[in-house]
Amino acid sequence: MAKLFFRYAAMNAGKSTALLQVAHNYEERGHQVRLFTSGVDDRYGVGFITSRLGPKREAEVFDKDTDFLALNAAQPGIACFLIDEAQFLTKAQVWALHQLAHIGNTPAICYGLRTDFQGELFEGSATLLALADEMDEMKTICDCGRKATMNMRVDAGNRKVTQGAQVEIGGNARYRSVCGRCFRQS
Repeated sequence: MAKLFFRYAAMNAGKSTALLQVAHNYEERGHQVRLFTSGVDDRYGVGFITSRLGPKREAEVFDKDTDFLALNAAQPGIACFLIDEAQFLTKAQVWALHQLAHIGNTPAICYGLRTDFQGELFEGSATLLALADEMDEMKTICDCGRKATMNMRVDAGNRKVTQGAQVEIGGNARYRSVCGRCFRQS
């Protein structure tokens, strides 16, 4: 039986690298997968899943109007849906991926952030936490050596930003993965 998976972590934990490895493993065994990433994330160009380690691969782009059930119906025989930047999924899309797994018997493995820079859940992450059959927290570390669980937005002077839009795309120059203590003390 197929499942809906949510693999989450703070930034820089290797989520995209892990997704690319899973895709490779399926394809190496002759299975066809569909890779998706959010059109919101343009750090490495729209339509690419890119690891900080170097591997990069083209992917389909999803936005708030993407209908995963229709896409699956249009291309039968897909062994797995792999979703990067899953925090940007809508509630309805997560429900559709749940249906895809449980009714369509196609696993959906979603990789993304759990919370934003203010410690608030993203819509997609909240729904994945509610519906996922299996959840795995991927680990990374804070500068202090503890497990990083938070994403701290910083300004040009490396000072913590506490206000602003939930979504502001950026890499290491805009965000730091930190533990709860460092998040609170900054």
